[in-house]
Formats: sequence, C-alpha cells, structure tokens
Amino acid sequence: MTRTTPADARDTGDGSGAVRRLAPHARRFLARRTGILVRLSLWSLAETGQAFLVGYGVARAVDRGFLAGDTRRGLLWLTVALVAVLLGAPVIRGVFAQLAGLTEPLRDGLVRHAVDRSLAHAAADGSGGTDRAAVSRITNQVEIARDSFAGLVLTLRSFVFTAAGALLGLLSLHPSLLVVVLPPLSAGLVLFLVTLRPMAAAQRRALAADEALGDHATRSRTALRDLTAGGTGPAAARRGTELIEDAAVAARALAGWAALRTAALGVAGHLPVLALLLAVPWLRGRGVTAGALLGAFTYLVQSLLPALHTLMTALGAAGSRLLVVLDRIVGQDRPEAEPGRPRTAEPIRTAGPESAPTPVPAPRPPDRSEPAYAAAHRPVGGTGGGAAVAAPRGPAGLQGPGGTPDLRGRPADRGRTAAVELRSVTLSYGVRAEPVLDSLDLCVAPGEHLAVVGPSGIGKSTLTRLVAGTLAPSGGEVRVAGREVTGRPPAELATLRVLVPQEAYVFSGTLRDNLTYLAPDVSRADLDAAVDALGLRSLVERLGGLDAPAGPAELSHGERQLVALARSYVSPAPLLLLDEATCHLDPAAEARAEEALARRPGTLLVVAHRLSSAVRADRVLVLDGTDAVCGTHDEVLERSPLYRDLTGHWNSGPARRR
Repeated sequence: MTRTTPADARDTGDGSGAVRRLAPHARRFLARRTGILVRLSLWSLAETGQAFLVGYGVARAVDRGFLAGDTRRGLLWLTVALVAVLLGAPVIRGVFAQLAGLTEPLRDGLVRHAVDRSLAHAAADGSGGTDRAAVSRITNQVEIARDSFAGLVLTLRSFVFTAAGALLGLLSLHPSLLVVVLPPLSAGLVLFLVTLRPMAAAQRRALAADEALGDHATRSRTALRDLTAGGTGPAAARRGTELIEDAAVAARALAGWAALRTAALGVAGHLPVLALLLAVPWLRGRGVTAGALLGAFTYLVQSLLPALHTLMTALGAAGSRLLVVLDRIVGQDRPEAEPGRPRTAEPIRTAGPESAPTPVPAPRPPDRSEPAYAAAHRPVGGTGGGAAVAAPRGPAGLQGPGGTPDLRGRPADRGRTAAVELRSVTLSYGVRAEPVLDSLDLCVAPGEHLAVVGPSGIGKSTLTRLVAGTLAPSGGEVRVAGREVTGRPPAELATLRVLVPQEAYVFSGTLRDNLTYLAPDVSRADLDAAVDALGLRSLVERLGGLDAPAGPAELSHGERQLVALARSYVSPAPLLLLDEATCHLDPAAEARAEEALARRPGTLLVVAHRLSSAVRADRVLVLDGTDAVCGTHDEVLERSPLYRDLTGHWNSGPARRR
C-alpha cells in the first residue's frame, strides 16, 4: 500500500516538487561528466548526417536521376541513402559505448547512496530492525533508475539530432516544406508537454484512490466479525461506497488526460503527413519538385515522426518511473534532526508492485507514541512492524536526556536489559502462508505495562506465544530478560515468564496446590496477600479454606481465571503474559486484577478485550495488519484509525488510570 510521506506534503502532486529536489543532484552529476557528454554529442552528430542523407538522397535520386532520365545517377543517390542507413550501426555502437559512462556511474552512485542512507538511518534509529526497503532500493529500484535513464538519454539524443538532420534536410529541399510540416508537429509536441504535469497528478490521485479503496476492503475483510458484532457494518459499507466513487472520479479524470495525450500523439504523428498531402498543389505551385516532396515524406515517415513518437512514449513512461525512483532514493533525503527536535523516519512500503510509503514519525524524546516501522513488502493480513517501543513508567525506567523516556528501545546499549525484545520477528503458519507477524521489532522495558489490541485473528495471541517461547518464529529472534527464548527447555522458560491463556487451567487438588503450583515455597503471608489482592477471599471462604478441594468442575470460568491470575501473581517470573486472561471477569473484577498485577514487581503484557484494559496500561500496541502503532491511550487514539474504531466497539464501565 502506498501512502504519501510528510516530506511530500510540500509537493503539488504533479512531480514539480520531485523535480526541484532532484535538479541539484542532476546538475552536479552531469557537470562531472562533460567529456562523456561531448563525445556522445559527436557520435550523435553522425546520426544527424545520417538522417539528412536519407531524405536528401531520395529527393536527388528522383529529381536528378530517374525523372531526368539518368538512371545511373538515380541509383547512385539511392546508394548514398542506403550507405547512410548502414552507417547507423557503428554510430549506435559508439553511442552505447559512451552511454555506459553515464549509466554505470549513476548506478554505482545510487547504490552507495542507498547503502549509506540505510546505515545512517539504522544507526540513528537504533531499533535493530531490518530495512527491507533498502534491499528494494539497492536492487530493483536502482536497476529501474539505470534502465530508465539510459532509455531517456537514447531517446532525447536521438530526437534532438534526428530532428535537426530532418529539418535541415527539409530546409535544403525547399523552405516551404517547413511552413507545412512545422506547425502541426510543434502543436502536437506542445500539447503533449502541456499534459505531462496534469497527467502525472491524475495518475497519483488515481493510485491513491485505488490504494485507499484496497486498504479499506482489506481492513473490512479482516475485521468482519468485529464490524458485525459492533453493528458498524453499514458505516463501513458507506465508507466503501464513498471510496468507490472517489476511485471512479479519479479514473475518469485519468482517462480524460489519457485521451488528450492520445490526441497529442495523433496531432504530432499523423497531422504533418496529412498536411503535406493536402498542401501538394500549393507546394507544386511554389516550385517544389516531385523529388523534394518524396524526400519530405521520407524525412517524416523514416526519421522525424518515429523519433518524436519514441520521445513521447519515453517521457510518458520511463520519464515518470525515473522521476519517482530517483526521488525515492535521493530526492527525499533530510538532514538529521537537531537534539530535541523531531525527525521523520523512513517511509513504509507495503505489498504491491510499486508501492508508495506510509509516514512513520521517528522516536523523539518529548513524544512517547511510537508507530512500528513496517516491512517494505507486507502481505495483506500480516502484521508488519519495526520499532514498536514501549517506554518504562516512573523513575525506575530507562531515561533519556533530560529525564524524558528514551524510546529508541536499546536497553542493552545503556546498561539495562529489556524485559521483552523482538528483533525483526516474522511468523508464518506454512511456507506459502501469509505472515501473521512480518518483521516486527518490539522493545518493552522492565516494569512496563503494555496492552496489545487489534481485531480478532490479527496475531495478538501469536505474539504472546512467541514471547512465551511456546512458538518459534519463522524469522528473527525473541528475547526475554536478554535471553533468546526459542529452543529453551520449559523449566528454564518458567523462570522467565508466566503465560495465562484465555481458558485458565485448574487441576484437581486443593486450592493451595493450584495457587502455589509455580511457587511451592511461597510464604503464607504472600499467599494471603495474593488472595486479597486478586479478590479471591470470598472463594476461599466458600470452598472452606486454602486446603479445601478445588476441582475445575466446582469453579466457574471467572473463578478459574482468578485462580490462574493469583497463581501468576505469586510466581517469581519477572514477566506476566495475559492472553485475554480476564475475559470471563466483570469489568470491576478485571480492573482489580489488572491493577494488582501491575503493582507486582516485574513487567506485564496484556492482550486486552476491553477499552478499560488499554486505558490502564502505560502503553497500547495496536496490531492492525498493516502497521503496528504504540503509544499511550490518548496518543494511539489520535494516530490509529483502527484504534478509534475499536473504542467504538468496546463496551465497558468507566476506565480508571492507575
């Protein structure tokens, strides 16, 4: 999916901003290669002579040869024209030899620039994420730029020097020929050039409308169950209708400009020949010979019009590609922000053939909201990411300059190990399956309370299983307390984290056995504190004490969840993972349980199913299938359209902040 970056906000949409950004680079590049340009021009002058001789030879063969009764002279002039055509082969060879001196340095320079830019961005960002867009820039985009640049140089050079030879030939045959040919030729060329900028703007609008419609369709498909449950299906349908109408309007506008461009090609490509045919009587009256007329037709059909048609095609296709790709690689560079000032992160690319980017604000000390940096190519339905960084709360957390939270999420660099760290984690259920998580980078500091929200099936439970070490990622690594969890034995994982799933596990035995299962040596005082903190006192009294039997059949779903939560409360593991572990509790009991677990020393990661759970957390991580956005409730509410939609679906009591 392609979106517009903030850097493009100053652009008018017709490419003029890109031209302004690229012009200084282009001037410097060409100024350092004046020798190659001179040699290329000299070879092209031979092409001018070739174009001149072809039409001139035909005209002289007719007038001074065949019509004058001198067949030998006519054949001699035709031989001159034939030799001029054959000499085009070494001319093209010389042109290509010089062309390599322009295209290869361009390619090498773009590769260096893309690598330097990616490394500088990675060093400044410090997230450790994989910049897949850099791979695309170094490979596909650089090759597109080189090929498009070579095609433009060839066509521009060919048109300029071929047109010069043909027009010089028409002038040498008879000046009146130029009077007939030049007006329609110039009118078609001017009309084509006039359509370039509005055509580019129409293309951009049509692309944006198409992508907005596709994005809405994808979001609606993945959130169909939530839309149905929340009763917001009609609103989503109305929004889809509006987007369809917008796309239709943009498509009609683009078709109109395309028709005008086709008219320009017709005027420039066919009208000169028609005008010349209609003007034959007038030209004959002014002394233009039959050979001159035939030579003029030769100039038009064999040299001038093919070169013009190639030029228009190249400018309309290769020129647009070159402008877009160069602007992506070079033109949108921005200097590093001064300390304390925001800077803009690398744009995001999504799946698509040529996708344009999503704006992602980079980490900055005054603002705790951190969207995740998505992968360059993300399959529909996968959750991409990058540095989704959760800052710690309170003075115990990692601090940046001036006491503000440092959001770049590199605890190891500052002498403190992250509680949870995901590095470019991708998870697919099968070789050809779409990734559920795609290149997600996440850093949660010790003591952080993070809530994870998103539509059903988006990957929230998958994320908790990855962090718990019960599921191995397809790519990347997952660390808890600085140690990679993949492949570790269950006994070691149990010392690092506790995972409480939606369906709480309670085994047949006493209530004490169930509560102390993860902490056999817990003291009576600590166990009583857990019972009181989680609101289990009434259950203990109803069963007859901690040593009373407590089988699963004797407990309700909510009571089983409270037992599992109290079990995790007394566990010595520093990380608690709650995968909708309070879904069977009423809002008041859920608030009491989460607040108690948040006061417990350690880190808390909660998959939330109510708005109140998200509001209570220090940070909210939104997974929506295209971007991962992390920030406080208010910040994510402002930045994430999906989160705003979800807040309308949730129905809970008054949310309270801790």
